[in-house]
Amino acid sequence: MKAIASILGFIWRGLDGVRKVLHLILLLGLFLLIGAALSPGAPIIPGKGALILAPQGALVEQLAGDPFERAVAEAYGTNRPETLLRDLIHVVDTAAKDKRIELMVLDLSSMTGGGIAKMEELAQAIQRFRAAGKKVFAFGESYDQAQYYLAAQADEIYLDPQGLVLIEGFGYYRTFLKGVIDKMEVDVNVFRAGKFKSFTDQFSRSDMSEQEEQESMAWLNALWGIYQSGVSKARGLDEGAIQAYSSEYAEIAKAHRGDLATAALERNLVTELKSRREFEEQLIGLVGEDEDAHTFNGVMHWDYFAATRSSEALRIEGDHVGVVVASGEILDGPQPPGTIGSDSTVQLLRDALHDDNVKAVVLRIDSPGGSMLASEVIRREIAALRDAGKPVIASMSSTAASGGYYIAMDADEIWASPATLTGSIGVFAVFPTVERTLGKFGVTIDGVGTTPYAGSLRLDRTLNDGAKQILQNSIDHAYSVFVNHVATAREKSFDDIDAVAQGRVWAGVDAAQNGLVDKLGSYKDALDAAAERAGLGKDYKVNYIEPPMGWRQAIAMRSQALAARFTRALVPEHELFANARRILAPFEMELKRLAQFNDPRQVYYYCACSAP
Repeated sequence: MKAIASILGFIWRGLDGVRKVLHLILLLGLFLLIGAALSPGAPIIPGKGALILAPQGALVEQLAGDPFERAVAEAYGTNRPETLLRDLIHVVDTAAKDKRIELMVLDLSSMTGGGIAKMEELAQAIQRFRAAGKKVFAFGESYDQAQYYLAAQADEIYLDPQGLVLIEGFGYYRTFLKGVIDKMEVDVNVFRAGKFKSFTDQFSRSDMSEQEEQESMAWLNALWGIYQSGVSKARGLDEGAIQAYSSEYAEIAKAHRGDLATAALERNLVTELKSRREFEEQLIGLVGEDEDAHTFNGVMHWDYFAATRSSEALRIEGDHVGVVVASGEILDGPQPPGTIGSDSTVQLLRDALHDDNVKAVVLRIDSPGGSMLASEVIRREIAALRDAGKPVIASMSSTAASGGYYIAMDADEIWASPATLTGSIGVFAVFPTVERTLGKFGVTIDGVGTTPYAGSLRLDRTLNDGAKQILQNSIDHAYSVFVNHVATAREKSFDDIDAVAQGRVWAGVDAAQNGLVDKLGSYKDALDAAAERAGLGKDYKVNYIEPPMGWRQAIAMRSQALAARFTRALVPEHELFANARRILAPFEMELKRLAQFNDPRQVYYYCACSAP
């Protein structure tokens, strides 16, 4: 049997190698084809035109995965679209000073959110664009909740006469697996510390606990209040207008006989109802016509970024603030971008430590946590930076909870958005066993050992009481370590921190009141604080500390977008397959998350929370 498994494994590895070679040949061919066809064609910015801001997918702090693998996935139409937040902000701030850009158009139809904290960062950039004396227009066939938050920042919002503005409020719903686990007769041994640490409830319950309901409603209401305030202020709406629109949507639809576009117009959520053609004709009158494209003069934000990003942005000389992005789940070992690896993230922090030009570090965090050991390894590197005299500022994005908070707590200052999800100071471990499952098929396990615990951690043996006690003691110790570290870092007592810990999730605005963060503000505020501590003055430079780009990455970055369009035209995705993928996506993500957890002790600082 072992020999057969080895042979099958050899064949599979060979096939996998062939697949990768074919992917490489495909991408190289596309790169050469595109390069020959388009070189040296750089994006053209009209002398008078509009910047078209069109985020794709979710706003992220870091693009996930190896760039080469992303390019291949894009080429096959199997990628998950993402847009780097800092690129959008760079584009908007640059365009605000560019005399060629007269106005901005928000095309939000392909944006899927990313969290209120990130959208607020972009909203502030849009407001800076307006403050420069330039108008912002938004157009959509429809707007969902996330899209409308950004559309509300525009001077004028246009909606298709057959469209709608859907603002449904914030919810938090989880997948519970107890029913299927019981049917399979799997014993899932759960160990946790913190009465609000609810991640493991998915294995032991079929519904949400009363404690988790209370905790979740607290941060949901905080974020919902921030959303309403941001929209109402931007649109000049009365307090409570958004709550009323969302709560009474069925009545509003009935009153307007299903004409939801007119309903949005009547509630002052949009400026006017227009078709896309009518909107484009309006803009032609403002910035002129692109006769080749038969629309208004404009440049897409990704083309504008490519054309305006200076060489200084690629290589920073002299003293500067270094930025290390910690985005995704925290796992042991080296990990690709979009995941925080103990080895890979530590290497970036050490690069900052040993670079004399890096005078301060901003750790930009967007993470629900993960491995306890990996979190501790990263925390030690933060302490090493401070010991070397380099200030460290933690800047929290949409989520910096559990392990995400753990790696932030030793910073000189912790900055959070009011809408950041943070806290969740608690610990859990999960150890499933399948002895009863195997028994259903007549498979039994028996043997001998030299101690009571020999073979006790096998997945095919029921966990004995002694092993359970050891694991629970280990979890209690890990919780004590977590709380003690926070108490030391925040200069508070163990009891003070324990009272706001217990695995409870806090919105940033509440975390600040409870002493878990120092200040509320934007990413730019955190950069300013780092520069001030380092004595760099107001006109400081910023450099993102990232792994060096190899030839694979360089090819991918040059060819990704064009290769995607080219190949997708040849290999369209079947609609049935696409729908199946969308339906199964939540289950796929949950299984992927569980599969990648790799803490050697199976102990995790992890939050099940997700920023709406």
